[in-house]
Parts: sequence; structure tokens; C-alpha cells
Amino acid sequence: MSIQGMPNALSPHARAHWVTRLRDHLQQSCTEPVELVQTHLSWLLLAGATAYKIKRPVVLPFVDFSSLAERRRCCEEEVRLNRRFAPQLYLGVSRITGTSDAPRLDGDGEAFDYAVRMRRFASGSLLAERATAGTLLAADVDRLAERIAAIHLAAPRAAPDSGFGTPERRAAAPLSVLDALRLAAPSCADAYTAMRRWLKREAAALAPLWHARMAAGFVREGHGDLHLANLVLLDGDILPFDAIEFDPALRWIDIVDDAAFTAMDLIAHERSGFAVRFINGWLDATGDHAGLALWRHALVYRALVRALAAALQPRAGPDYLAVARHLAAALRAPRLIVMHGLPASGKSVVALRIAEAIGAIRLRSDVERKRLLGLPALADTHAAAADAYSAGATQRTYARLAELARTTLEAGWPAIVDAAFLRRTERARFAELAEELGVPFAIVACHAPEALLRERIAARRLRRDDPSEADIDVLRRLTAAAEPLDAAERAAALDVDTAAPEAAQSMALARMVAYKAL
Repeated sequence: MSIQGMPNALSPHARAHWVTRLRDHLQQSCTEPVELVQTHLSWLLLAGATAYKIKRPVVLPFVDFSSLAERRRCCEEEVRLNRRFAPQLYLGVSRITGTSDAPRLDGDGEAFDYAVRMRRFASGSLLAERATAGTLLAADVDRLAERIAAIHLAAPRAAPDSGFGTPERRAAAPLSVLDALRLAAPSCADAYTAMRRWLKREAAALAPLWHARMAAGFVREGHGDLHLANLVLLDGDILPFDAIEFDPALRWIDIVDDAAFTAMDLIAHERSGFAVRFINGWLDATGDHAGLALWRHALVYRALVRALAAALQPRAGPDYLAVARHLAAALRAPRLIVMHGLPASGKSVVALRIAEAIGAIRLRSDVERKRLLGLPALADTHAAAADAYSAGATQRTYARLAELARTTLEAGWPAIVDAAFLRRTERARFAELAEELGVPFAIVACHAPEALLRERIAARRLRRDDPSEADIDVLRRLTAAAEPLDAAERAAALDVDTAAPEAAQSMALARMVAYKAL
């Protein structure tokens, strides 16, 4: 007997019954056991090289899959949306036909349900699994930041009258999640009350910036659910998948809100340094430093979303409510650090290590110089070094870095300006900025023998994996023009010999951070 139109009348037990029957049918043609995995929204059948994702007919505060028509629409929409990011994963939509006792995939007769058909990937490929196992690498995070940034830069922009990304919607969204969380896990009433006050206070402060961002086109069709379990390492690439299909408002969001999901989940998986690395890589690629003031609210909101998912389907993993409370309560400690040293002296490596240790934003002259010249910010374009390092280009670069440092500090973040700072006037300008804003100031001076600097420059020119355009001629000119630190500057400086063994450098930087010298 056909059961077209009947799934909504079936009991939960009966619904689970036909999914189990479908698993048994698939097992007949699979040599390996077919796995049935249940989430709060789906059943997953893992059969050989293929995975079938069936939407459970649930009704939750944020989704209603009770009707067959909606489940079919969402299956088709899921494939369409996710092929933007991972076309090799999404194979199509399969019809589920037959009866509840003998269901079939793409058989004869009418469909009584639908499944998203996907390429199955190996266990351990999810970034959540790699973060938990300690196998997530810095190079993975760098690739991820560039991939997510590229998605955001290319994403369609919401029309001004779309209603997406409005201050009212952005203020209401986390409160709605909090209300649902209170119902799902009512034992933390005091925490919810304090969090509601914090969210309302932050929303009132951020409303003008939210409005400006909406008008400027930063609300775009993103992914909507970029936590680490929706990011997979496959065929040497990192692919987002499982984007939000059931509610457009959850994916038509500010790009900061989208990227913050990944950073938050790195924090939740006790990889805070990688979270900072991800944010910095994303900023290098997008240039969206104007949104720095939004990150804290976005991180807290995303932690609450994952806390709700965990409450609906308890399982081992991070305590996301605790993460949200920690992020909301964390004290801000803006400070200004400038690097100092010749090309290839190791400034960028040291700056990133310090940034990861203290949660700072790294502002890179090599990246911003290219952006001002209209060149790809992260590529090694081999632009004419004479033009890139001319007096006019240098002045414009430092002026831009000063603007970004002010923006970063006023948003509550520590700032590390990764530039050569070979002239006293350049260093004095940033010392004065720190004094104006009332934040601590320090210089980190990096140095290595000239022969090693030349060797490093030659090596990176061959690799073509660094945004710096400095060559041997630039090194020679800058060496001649460099003005050493004076006595007052040396008193505010921290010295790093980048020719020293890695262990010695790490100990020196650890002492700096431990004693709060930075």
C-alpha cells in the first residue's frame, strides 16, 4: 500500500520503523554495515560511499519539517545551496518510495519522503574531530580562513529592502535562541537572565553599526552554520557543508556573524590561539576591520546557538553555554604593539605568535600596501618592489595602518602592527596614538644576521607564498635608511633574535606574555 501523504500521521515509532527498514534494505547491497545516525533534525544513513540525509518531521522553535512538501523543498534547497561550497559532496535528491514496511530509494510509485544524497567522507575528516584529536594544523586554519573569506567576498548581497540583517532582527535573534534554550534546559535560569541583560545592552550599543553595515552591503547570503562539525577536510581541501536551508534569514546575515561561528567553535574546542589565527587570516583576506566591534556579540550569539543544539540532542562535547558566558564576561585589554625590523627578520611570524597568545589583531603592512595598490592582498604578485616601497606608497601604508590600529583599539582589541618601522617618525606616530587612546605601548624588535635575511628572501621568492614584495634590492635600501631605536624607544622595546633556536624564541615570547610585558 502506498503511504503518500501519510508520514505526518505516523507515530514517532512508526517513522523510525520505516527508516530502520530502509537501512536494512540498503544493507542488502553493502558489504560494510550501514549506519543509522540521528540528529535533532535528521536521520543519516551511511551506506558504503554514499550518505542519505532524511529530514525528521519535527517541529522546533526555529524549524518546521512537519509537512512532506516542506521536507522536499528543503532537500532540494539544501543541495542547491551547498553546491556553492562543496559540489563534490552533494549528489542530488532521492525519492523514498514503497511502503513503511518496504521502503525503497528512487523506486516506482509516489514518494512518501525525500533524502539528500551525498558523497560519504571518512571518519575523522571533520574539523571538529580533528580539533578534538589534536590533529588540526595551523596550515588547516590558514586555508580555512582564506576559503571562508573567499566565500564571503563572492556572496550575493542582500537588497536594502530585503529585511535581512536589520538591527531589529539582529537584536531579536539571540534573544529568541535564549528563550528556546531556557525551555530546553531550564536549570540555568540565573545565567539566562544575566545573558539577556548583556545581549540587550550590546544590541543597543551596536545598532548604529549594524544599520551602517546593512546599508553598506555586508549582509550577504552566507552559510549560516559554520561550526567545526560542518567543515570537512576532503581531498586536500577544506569544504563547508550543511548550510542553513530551512530559513533564509539564518544565512542572509552579516559576514562577521557567519565567520564568528568558526572562531567560536575553535574557542569551544580549546583552540583559542587558532581562533585568533582564523580571525586574523579572515581579516587579511577581507579587509573588514570596520566590523571588529561586532565580533564579541557574534561569538556569544553563536555559542548560544550551539548550546541550544546540544540541549536538543545531548552528547559529549563542549559546554557552549559556559563558552557564551565566558565570552560575554571576558575583560577587554586593548594595547598597541609595533614590530620593528628589516625585511625577512621574522616580524610576521613573531607577530602572529604574540597575537595568538594575547588575542590580538595583527595589522600587516605587506597586506595593506597591496590593498592600497589594488592588488590581491595575500598573493605573491611580484609587483614592482620599487613602486610598492616608494616614499609615497610607504606613507600611504603607514597612514592606513594607523587608521586600522585606531579602529582595532577602539573596538576593544589589542593591536599588533606588523611593519618595518625603520624610521623614528613612524614609531613616534603610533606611540602618540597609544598615548591618545590611553593604552599600553610596546615595540618588538626582530633581528637576524644579514646573510640569513638574504637567504630567507631568496627562499620565499622561490616559494611565492608570502605577500611581501621585498627583494634583495629593497633590503639593501631599507638597511641604509634604517634609524635605530633611541634610548627611550629601547626602554619600551622587547628584543627577539629570530636566528636563535625555536625553543629559545618560544621561551622569550612566553616570558613576555607571562609577565604581561606586552
